[in-house]
Amino acid sequence: MRKKTSVASRYLPGLLTLVAAVVIWEVAVRAFEISPILLPSPVAVWNEFWRAPSFFLYNAGVTLTVTLVGFLLAVVFGILLAVVIVSSKTLERPVFSFLVALNSVPKVALAPLFVVWMGIGPEPKVAIAVMLAIFAIVIDTVLGLRSVDPDMINLAKVGRASKWQILTKVRLPCALPSIFAGLKVAISLALIGAIIGEFVGSSSGLGFAILTAQGQFDTPGLFVSLALLIAMGSLLFNLMEAIERFSIPWHTSVRSH
Repeated sequence: MRKKTSVASRYLPGLLTLVAAVVIWEVAVRAFEISPILLPSPVAVWNEFWRAPSFFLYNAGVTLTVTLVGFLLAVVFGILLAVVIVSSKTLERPVFSFLVALNSVPKVALAPLFVVWMGIGPEPKVAIAVMLAIFAIVIDTVLGLRSVDPDMINLAKVGRASKWQILTKVRLPCALPSIFAGLKVAISLALIGAIIGEFVGSSSGLGFAILTAQGQFDTPGLFVSLALLIAMGSLLFNLMEAIERFSIPWHTSVRSH
């Protein structure tokens, strides 16, 4: 019973705020007689969704797939790069400098180049999602790996633990709170990267649906795609939080919530 109460107390305020915002939005549109082209009412947006639900859900599925693939690749390569940075003083500066330089380039500027190289399939969208998400993962993972208590590492060395055992049994478990902090940021960045890729060149996805609605001055359709993006981003972030609570229930940041 306590678990149900904690879940309700965690999500109920946000849901009530969302409901209140939608009600205020509907009342304001009706009271001020705002044109649907400028700002459609929530009812109009809802009706637009049910006019072609398969179109919107299909495109949402495409964007979600690209986001998850890009995020998972960013997790794998991001953690590997972080381990390289922490483990090798020779490679630390070159790898870190390359990542900083790559992160400094606007991804909108690189997106057209990826489309030229890879076409308009899912590959350029995944690549952009990886590029946006990986930096946060690397930074937070490096921070976590370097924040391990030196006494724990010395104790492991005294016990004749190998470098691999120190990494997997000491460093990575202690770095998990920092890693999850990076993952929660990266999952949202991966979604943004997928949309950027779809804006530049795509025949499907929510980015494509937004551009199509814009070209037709279909403001309700545009708001449907935006609402799906908001819902998708919120669900992915909360999913990462749920995985974090399951993986590190002992950490202060989890126990305090």
